[in-house]
Amino acid sequence: MSQPEFNDRLLRALRRQPVDRTPVWFMRQAGRCLPRYREIRARRSFLEIIREPNAAAEVTALPLEYFEVDAAVLFTDLATPFLGAGLEFEIRSEIGPVVDPPLDLPGDLERLRPFEPREALSFVLEALGLLRERLSVPVIGFVGGPFTLCSYLFEGSRASRLEQTKRFMWTEPESWHRLAGFWAEHLAEFAVAQAEAGASAVQLFDSWAGCLSPEDYERYVLEHSGTVLDALAGAGVPSIHFATGNPRLLPLLARAGGDAIGVDWRIPIDEAWEIIGPDRAIQGNLDPTLLLAGADVAVSRTREILRRVNGRPGHIFNLGHGIHPSTDPEVIAAVARAVHEFSVEEGSPTEGATG
Repeated sequence: MSQPEFNDRLLRALRRQPVDRTPVWFMRQAGRCLPRYREIRARRSFLEIIREPNAAAEVTALPLEYFEVDAAVLFTDLATPFLGAGLEFEIRSEIGPVVDPPLDLPGDLERLRPFEPREALSFVLEALGLLRERLSVPVIGFVGGPFTLCSYLFEGSRASRLEQTKRFMWTEPESWHRLAGFWAEHLAEFAVAQAEAGASAVQLFDSWAGCLSPEDYERYVLEHSGTVLDALAGAGVPSIHFATGNPRLLPLLARAGGDAIGVDWRIPIDEAWEIIGPDRAIQGNLDPTLLLAGADVAVSRTREILRRVNGRPGHIFNLGHGIHPSTDPEVIAAVARAVHEFSVEEGSPTEGATG
């Protein structure tokens, strides 16, 4: 059997080129809502999977068996680079990555060990190589934003860690920039290495940047995220820059970089596109909680988003955050089908529009 033709819709959308159908993928699509994934997790821990290339590749490819998606997203974790820096961590439910022992900043900065991602994180790159050979859709690699990785180094719940992160940022600015700069440098290398290994695009997830004011983002975060995104641009690697929780950050996210800016549901997608500018693609922006309301509701709201986009080249359909674990996979599949069918049924100008 011949290999299926490569599906480049997502890559064309990132270049703001016309596509036959709007590309769609879902953050956390290879995760806890899939029955097959739960079977795998019953036998192996999360960290065992991401550290074993064949297992990570298997889970990355799983959504293609359930949904009509136009990309696979690498199954790993934002905190994976901690392993390269000599920091052990575990994933705790409702908390996320927990470093053991946590850093007592700024005194523990010396614990961070410089590393070469191509060596220390070679298991991630090997998984990408396997996927490049097996899949006919682009594989999206990813890294965390420097701010988000810094926030995971503190002890406590998610809320308390963000309080500690901001307090440290405000009271120890020199140490803060040293810490964030360490991660920016290594994440930039890791992101480019993922593209070298087989990722067609890389997304920068700054999951917790939304807790910041625009002033603090500009002062303490923008340059460090920019380091990662500039490295990808310099290497010719398409990139998506995603943060959630604060639409007022959108102009600054665009300044920091990214071929596409990912937006959440807190702002209409057409308004967000006006803010980030015509020279960027956009990704989003269905509220993931809508998937819990059933297919009829989720599909209806999906079509509203697509009407707002009106076929303008450069749109990648996605959620405004990751899939909830209790989501019915059939609802996700219905949304993916609706995205692909919309441009045909509605007479959308997707195919021939110009940007």
